[in-house]
Amino acid sequence: MIGIDLIKISRMDKMLERFGDKALQKFLSIDEIKLIKNHRTASGFWAAKEACSKALGVGIGSTCSFHDINIYKTDRGAPKIKLSDKLIKEFNITDTSLSITHDGDYAIAVVAIESKK
Repeated sequence: MIGIDLIKISRMDKMLERFGDKALQKFLSIDEIKLIKNHRTASGFWAAKEACSKALGVGIGSTCSFHDINIYKTDRGAPKIKLSDKLIKEFNITDTSLSITHDGDYAIAVVAIESKK
């Protein structure tokens, strides 16, 4: 299963200006917030979580919340996804892959999810 999402970085910048840390807390855990360097990084994390929910075929909502998806980084700085036990069980997930990129005014993320049939 594959999901992709694109966000205009200025959208995240406006949200952070208006709501500050409360905006980040809406979609990020405390550990994820520590990884945020600026609104560009936050945009990439938002796109990653949206792409993940799309790969699952449910979007963000009651089945899959922003907090069911956790983004962390490897020792080399590569982004990775850890899903909640609830999602892993419900969708029989065996592996995930994440790529985030920024270009000009946009952040884009692609998520691939493997599952048992």
